[in-house]
Amino acid sequence: MASKKSKKTMESINSRLGLVMKSGKYVLGYKQTLKTLRAGSAWLIIIAKNCPPLKRSEIEYYAMLASTGVHHYTGNNIELGTACGKYFRVSCLSITNPGDSDIIMPKDEAKRE
Repeated sequence: MASKKSKKTMESINSRLGLVMKSGKYVLGYKQTLKTLRAGSAWLIIIAKNCPPLKRSEIEYYAMLASTGVHHYTGNNIELGTACGKYFRVSCLSITNPGDSDIIMPKDEAKRE
């Protein structure tokens, strides 16, 4: 059973992620995420808990080079896909424009502008 605090933060990230899906721009998947990191257009990377370690470390390395934030999603890839409103699994996603959501921290926005 998940603790109360972790369940609340998971609901928070899910609601913010749903708002990004409606009003922002994003790409799903490993290859597209790497492309946005290389291009420097990624604002935030979200990685599922069961993403393979090699892919996870490569994404984290590119994110470190691009000075992009990485969030480790507490659920697996099925739950991340459901949070995105999709009927398939999503191991990682890249948010390129948050839209109306406040999923990006204010300090990150100041760094971008």
